[in-house]
Amino acid sequence: MTNQEILKIAMVQSAVDLCAKPADFEKSENVVVTSHESDGARRYLKLPFSCQLVSYGNNVVASVSPEFRETTENYINKYPVERLFETPHLHVLNDALMAKGQKICFMAEYFLPDVNALHALDCPYELRILEQKDFAELYLPEWSNALCKDRKHLDVLGVGAYDKGRLIGLAGCSADCDTMWQIGIDVLPQYRRRGIASALTSRLAIEILNIGKVPFYCAAWCNVKSVRNAIKSGFRPAWVEMTAKPCETVNGMNK
Repeated sequence: MTNQEILKIAMVQSAVDLCAKPADFEKSENVVVTSHESDGARRYLKLPFSCQLVSYGNNVVASVSPEFRETTENYINKYPVERLFETPHLHVLNDALMAKGQKICFMAEYFLPDVNALHALDCPYELRILEQKDFAELYLPEWSNALCKDRKHLDVLGVGAYDKGRLIGLAGCSADCDTMWQIGIDVLPQYRRRGIASALTSRLAIEILNIGKVPFYCAAWCNVKSVRNAIKSGFRPAWVEMTAKPCETVNGMNK
């Protein structure tokens, strides 16, 4: 796959998730669509959205429930696209959402592989390809980014790093949708800063591409270590998302 083909696949998936059209992400003007259940959406998404903002850099595509349409439309058309996902402007949206029982909950940056930069990086430890059957005993706190115990059926492939037979690092991917698999990575604290994370991430990304799927990687903006790993592993920023959730959901996460 070329970089352009990979980007198109991601836009098609985002369009399915948002109930939009792939071409909407390439427009110069912002787009607002109505969210509803969508066959083929990423399997962990809870639809319909109340307010979901997505940008690939050109504009913002907002997928909303009808009662949030006017609020969202007013916000995204008030400020420049490059400022819509940051404070102080986000306070304006959050205040408006709170009046309707919602708050800004998740904000993340998503990365896609650059096929010109992606290659298998060296690792000072033994690497093993792992399949779903190998994960049964690995649903532990130290591997909670690589694997998800609540969605075990989606964890389909991984690469482990071993020191004398002991698992010290794990990259896993979940089959979040038919065309794209998401990578998560964990390395034991005492083994970090040795190039293990990038070796595992790059190797898993190559394995995913060889299967014919698109690997993608997600990180919070404030997670500098994770963003650095994405870049070192051959990934590049592709799109950003912001998700609103009910106030009680957000408040519960903050307890």
